[in-house]
Amino acid sequence: MERTVLVVEDEKNLARFIELELKHEGYSVDVSLDGREGLTLALEKTFDIILLDLMLPSLNGMEVCRRIRQVKKTPVIMITAKDGVMDRVSGLDSGADDYIVKPFAIEELLARMRALTRRTTETDSSDSATILEFRELRVDVDSYRVTRDNHEITLTKKEFDLLHMLIENKNIVLTRDRILERVWGYDSEVETNVVDVYIRHLRHKIDSKEGPSYIQTIRGAGYVMRE
Repeated sequence: MERTVLVVEDEKNLARFIELELKHEGYSVDVSLDGREGLTLALEKTFDIILLDLMLPSLNGMEVCRRIRQVKKTPVIMITAKDGVMDRVSGLDSGADDYIVKPFAIEELLARMRALTRRTTETDSSDSATILEFRELRVDVDSYRVTRDNHEITLTKKEFDLLHMLIENKNIVLTRDRILERVWGYDSEVETNVVDVYIRHLRHKIDSKEGPSYIQTIRGAGYVMRE
């Protein structure tokens, strides 16, 4: 089956270059030069992967990604000219699965697309249960919904993926490296301390004021959700 890609990039020459290279690799490609138009395409059609520029007219890439994530799980690679740590974290936090910094070699982009496709396939095949529960928490894998005592909790995609992994492996201590590989990808350049940042964000959202934290820190080892 032909793989489909949406390229949302306002630099016409770059967009055309990516389009031609991807078609040469056997992809079916749609191109948009505008953030709002790209969002409409992303929501109306089905794509195997979306390449999304950060700086776009009408609607920036982060906002486009957030709106996509509200209704779809389509893998997203953010294309950005910014290489700062917080820019990377912000892009991933908006729901992107990976990022690539301009200027880049087309071989690197293709490799990241292949890696992301493998991760998505592995994750889909491992999701034997669509509803996961832990104490008062309920995670609906298919709809990306999390509730505690029937009250919905809004998470970013990375926070959701992190919680999903922890619950799926409850009673198993997960190292930072293992979490990084599963949630951020085997070839990610994100450092392991990003895991600690996301654990803090996740605790703040899912923990109740009255009870102990759902996520335990095992000093020198990693994290676990233990019954």
